[in-house]
Amino acid sequence: MAHPKRRQSKSRRNKRRSHFKIKKPLLAKCALTNKKHLYHHAYWYENKLYYRGKIVLYRLSKKEKEIS
Repeated sequence: MAHPKRRQSKSRRNKRRSHFKIKKPLLAKCALTNKKHLYHHAYWYENKLYYRGKIVLYRLSKKEKEIS
């Protein structure tokens, strides 16, 4: 098994880690609802599931669930 011959310095360690950054998520704004959401992801708004500017699914409210 390989072992390091010398200890790596803090600066070399930090140079290696300099690329491991948290990036801001890319957000899109829907033209219909004006709500921000992640690209390529569906999102809920007023009990409706939207994806690519279209309603995909309706969520039943509690009153509608009791009736049916």
